[in-house]
Amino acid sequence: ALPGHLLRGLLPLLTVFHLEWAEDAARRAGVSTQPIWRKLWDDVMKTRPPNSESITCWRKKFLETFFSNVLHGVLDVSSDWRLNDRHFSPLLHSSPHVSQLTLCNMLQGAVELTAEHNHKVLENLAGSLRILKFQHLLSCDQSIRRSLVLLLHRLIHHGSVSQVSMCSWPVPDKVLLVLILSMSAGFWRSGNALTYHGSPCGLCREKDKAQSQESAQEGAERGCNAEREGSGGENQKGSPEEAEAHMNSGLSGPRSPPLRNAVCEETSSKVPCDHTSIRGGSSAPSSSEQLSCHPVPQTTRRRLKPAVGRKRRCLRRSRGHYADPEDLYDFVFTVAREDNSGLLDKTRTTEGDSTENWTNSSPGRGGISAHAGCKKRGGPAGIFSLKAAHRFRSVSTLELFSIPLTGETCRALSNLLSSWVSLENLVLSYNGLHANISCILSGLRALSRHPECRFRVLRVSDMFSHMPCMELVCCVLSALPQLHTLSVSFDLKNHLEGSRPEENPSCSEAEIPESCLEVLEIRFPREPLHTSFLLPVLKASKSLQQLSLDSATLPCPQELGLLLEVLKEYTPNLKKLSFHDVNLAEHQKEVLLLLQDPGLQEITFSFCRLFESSTAEFLSEIINTVKRNSSLKSLKLPGNRLGNHRLVALADIFSQDSSSSLCQLDVSSNCIKPDGLLEFTKKLEGHIQQRGGQIPFTHLRLFQNWLDQDAETAQEALRRLKAMCSVVNDSWDSSQAFADYISVM
Repeated sequence: ALPGHLLRGLLPLLTVFHLEWAEDAARRAGVSTQPIWRKLWDDVMKTRPPNSESITCWRKKFLETFFSNVLHGVLDVSSDWRLNDRHFSPLLHSSPHVSQLTLCNMLQGAVELTAEHNHKVLENLAGSLRILKFQHLLSCDQSIRRSLVLLLHRLIHHGSVSQVSMCSWPVPDKVLLVLILSMSAGFWRSGNALTYHGSPCGLCREKDKAQSQESAQEGAERGCNAEREGSGGENQKGSPEEAEAHMNSGLSGPRSPPLRNAVCEETSSKVPCDHTSIRGGSSAPSSSEQLSCHPVPQTTRRRLKPAVGRKRRCLRRSRGHYADPEDLYDFVFTVAREDNSGLLDKTRTTEGDSTENWTNSSPGRGGISAHAGCKKRGGPAGIFSLKAAHRFRSVSTLELFSIPLTGETCRALSNLLSSWVSLENLVLSYNGLHANISCILSGLRALSRHPECRFRVLRVSDMFSHMPCMELVCCVLSALPQLHTLSVSFDLKNHLEGSRPEENPSCSEAEIPESCLEVLEIRFPREPLHTSFLLPVLKASKSLQQLSLDSATLPCPQELGLLLEVLKEYTPNLKKLSFHDVNLAEHQKEVLLLLQDPGLQEITFSFCRLFESSTAEFLSEIINTVKRNSSLKSLKLPGNRLGNHRLVALADIFSQDSSSSLCQLDVSSNCIKPDGLLEFTKKLEGHIQQRGGQIPFTHLRLFQNWLDQDAETAQEALRRLKAMCSVVNDSWDSSQAFADYISVM
């Protein structure tokens, strides 16, 4: 209970352990510890964190980064006296503040966190961690995979992780990749084989016990009802439903929600299916579709013989368990057993686990809506047994960056997606999908038919486009009308499709059901922007609020005008419109029409060459139009070669006679020098004074301008600007922009 002024002087003298201990006292005394944590960051981390201007809590930022650095062995706690405290356990005391964690390389972090001496650390992470990332992974042995399984089971199935991201994995280990995906989707094998240091998972046992008691109670109630109904000389054998309840009541595993088969649909649990249709209804599943610890034995048959030269490993079966319950391969890749619902099959040679031969899933029917990308390419049909698996809690966001996905892994992911009802966001970036995008869409289509589906955001980006962008957009919206956000981005056209005609009649004639789409982002691989192709999408997207068009070419001068007419007619709720790397130098009339649109609140012209061939009158018209528009809140003009004189002129937007409500202005990458910025600042100060100190302007972005040419003048301009609004800039070497400077002179 020290006075505030004494506490303020004491805090810089404390170690991290005692600083944490004093946090509540400082809060009660009204003393902020943020400067202490910021200084700790500067002294210990010795780097500038990205987006430092957006960090609201330096305590959390420091302790979260500190945890990661200690875990990966890149920080020595003895290097600073504030960290070297005998009462301070680095991982234990910082773990409650960790909401995002990255595991790298050989997953050494997973091994350390699942060690027995870090049990409490893992428990803390289970409550605090929200985002789990994997980066630059390498193949690892079974002992490390077991540690990973324990970690994922605790943090996802019994924890709070809601997002799993994997990135930069040029040659992914298919076993490890599908293992992470399947556990992220909430799947784990049957039985109590999962152990923590020799003991079964306590959380699973508690859940199993509670659900078994519930099942037994339900079974007893059904039995009593059947006995009452059967009295009076009626049939005493019991109905099939009673027998099913009696059988389920004896299961030791939890009663899990039904799993919809992504590849095939069975009309009877006794008859194996041989087709690949996707379940689209919401009818109640049969008992054979319930996920349980001990699946009900069923008559099975082998669908296809193994490929020539491959030997199948014989797995002993006893009550639904494998001979070696700790064998992760048997979990992730098993041969088909009870039925044909599953993911992927891995067969192994008799020499051991080093050789892994991958088989293919069931063939599709062709077409984007029927597993076109999931076609069989030879080899036996391999299936990951989902029925024999528990269904646990799953994540809501999955991100895959720079991870090549083969046909096999796409089929595995597609089958997981088909029943991943908790999934809300999916990001697939630079995965080399090509034609396999149809396989992913097939799984998502099956998911969209699930009554509990929450899927809302899909982002797909890649180097090459398998089909024209608008054709893909139409296909996605046809399959997923419930999407709220769709982002499609490609760098280049597929070089194998150079002879493909630009105009595909199927795009303009596509029938898209009314969608819930609110955000649409399209990055064209230098494709022509045909409004006729975009028309069916806009017609079906009455709720569209944000549209972004990137790297498109305008096939004719009238095309942009047609687009504006279509937007005005079919998107009454559009609030944000963005053009990036679209040449608008010859479309001054359309630019002015957009700036006076009363419905738009944010307009972006990024690297659109607005002033390449314009006159002074065009800039004056822009300023006057914005001054009269009271609905426009944000104007972003990065990369348009404004220069000093045009920036100074833009200050007139806030003159005394202006009715503008503009809050944000982005003039990044516009060849602005310190003297021009200072003149803009002085002019803005004059307008504020004329208006009695009140203007709506609050944010100015100045990234990648030439402010390093006169540091003293730049600092004065920035100091005076920050007294009027929030300014975001960076330290940028303007010598890199010499060629651009010459072109503007």
